[in-house]
Amino acid sequence: MKKITTLFLSLFITTIAISQNSKGAKSLLDDVSAKMGAYQNMFIGFSQTLSNEDAGIKEGDEPPIRGEIYLQGEKYNLKYLGNDFMYDGKKLYVINNDEKEISVTNGDLDGDDGFIYPSKLLTFYKEGYNFKMGKLQDMNGRKIQFVTLNPIDSNSDIVKVELGIDAKTMHIYKLIQTGSNRSKTTFTITEFKSNQPLSETFFKFDKKKYLGQNYTID
Repeated sequence: MKKITTLFLSLFITTIAISQNSKGAKSLLDDVSAKMGAYQNMFIGFSQTLSNEDAGIKEGDEPPIRGEIYLQGEKYNLKYLGNDFMYDGKKLYVINNDEKEISVTNGDLDGDDGFIYPSKLLTFYKEGYNFKMGKLQDMNGRKIQFVTLNPIDSNSDIVKVELGIDAKTMHIYKLIQTGSNRSKTTFTITEFKSNQPLSETFFKFDKKKYLGQNYTID
């Protein structure tokens, strides 16, 4: 009887600890979302690296891919891999500058595959994930608190997301996505600015401008 009681108490205490850890992680993400979401807009410069141990690809084997993005609510203007992605809150314009082709779709990129898209950067965690607090690490003179998120959907292409939060600024510093094929994609924020002076038309697609430059619009 004593062993059963001890086992029950151990399980009960462990359950409480896990619950508190989960609540602490969720609370931290809520604080970050509120802090960054309060800005009128944000400019983020970032680098992206890829690794996959099974394929023999180590982080740093290839130069990082760099990009930049302006965010205002769910609207964004992203420069990435030589293309421009403009989302005005209703339509997404993907501008291929090399081919001078523009594709237009209603709504943002489809997030059903588990990947995190720009318009959902500050809110994606609110549905479909379990949380736990990760390690506190020193990175380039910063204290970075990691939070681990695991998708509830067992069929998700992404099996784990790790968010690194700058403990001083309460900004996202690093985002690591691990895929079901064990590939790991790491985004690191290299530059951050808030409340930039943007024109009212900054997130509006200028059809006349691109037609004048002989772009094809689908």
